[in-house]
Amino acid sequence: MRISQNDTAVVFIDPQNEVLSEKGAAWGAVGESVKENATVENMERIFQAAKQNGYEVFISPHYFYPTDDGWKTNGPLETVEHENKMFARRGILSLDGFVGSGADWLERFKPYIEDGKTVIASPHRVWGPQTNDLVLQLRKRGMSKVILGGMLANMCVESHLRDLLEQGFEVLVARDATAGPRHPEWGYGYTAALVNFNFLAHAVRYTEDVVGEMNAR
Repeated sequence: MRISQNDTAVVFIDPQNEVLSEKGAAWGAVGESVKENATVENMERIFQAAKQNGYEVFISPHYFYPTDDGWKTNGPLETVEHENKMFARRGILSLDGFVGSGADWLERFKPYIEDGKTVIASPHRVWGPQTNDLVLQLRKRGMSKVILGGMLANMCVESHLRDLLEQGFEVLVARDATAGPRHPEWGYGYTAALVNFNFLAHAVRYTEDVVGEMNAR
């Protein structure tokens, strides 16, 4: 898979406090993996390379609103998210209490996300982009390839990978620009994701190699 500014987008999933900040509700489950992979640092390296080299950047965020408390068919992790008010916002049309909350962007990413050029898709409602407008936004800008990273590796990132492949995109996963949860019974999500990334994606590369290729084109 060869990337270029003309047809390749950077897509980051959930670059939010809830999963990337030590104050986030999910930190107890994902923090160790985030540190091991230097996930935040590697995501920032890709952000920087994208902005410096003219790659378009897309964000697929995760939000829950008060009306979502009425959902009745949640899976195990969805249940945990709702119980802990993860990614919670006070309303679809309200930003009250948003700044600095778990749903807000990680502070060090804000200069890249809020530069007026990054495309912020509508929120995905479970794991994949089937419930938001990410694919539409990519196609409207002529993108056919994706550099993919963000959180969580075995949930939202893998779900985005699978759907983007079904939609005909070529996808490169930045393997250390993501991380996964550890659970005493369910196992280590990051390891599970890496197995599937290698089976599914067109390329699985370290951030150093991804950034090197972005800087060379």
